[in-house]
Amino acid sequence: MNYRHVFHAGNFADVHKHAVLVRILTHLRLKPSAFRIIDTHGGAGRYDLQGAEATRGGEWHDGIERIWDAPKRQPLDALLGPYLDVVGAFNPGGKLRV
Repeated sequence: MNYRHVFHAGNFADVHKHAVLVRILTHLRLKPSAFRIIDTHGGAGRYDLQGAEATRGGEWHDGIERIWDAPKRQPLDALLGPYLDVVGAFNPGGKLRV
């Protein structure tokens, strides 16, 4: 099996995984002691959603695009806010690209 994440970047499972990871990291930052994160399965970490690979399957339309375009409301915004802040930092101007 040949798996390349770029074809699946931003899909529903990807959003779920990263939203949970950001919540865990946010919680860990509250600790007074240091912590270390070792990502053994990290890919490129940044994927062009308008690129040929990501548009071929278009999985990101049912994942990050739906969350990104959804109206912001509580309690969903409280849960996904930290994750969307990270995504927003990679997408200045508010247009979803990566």
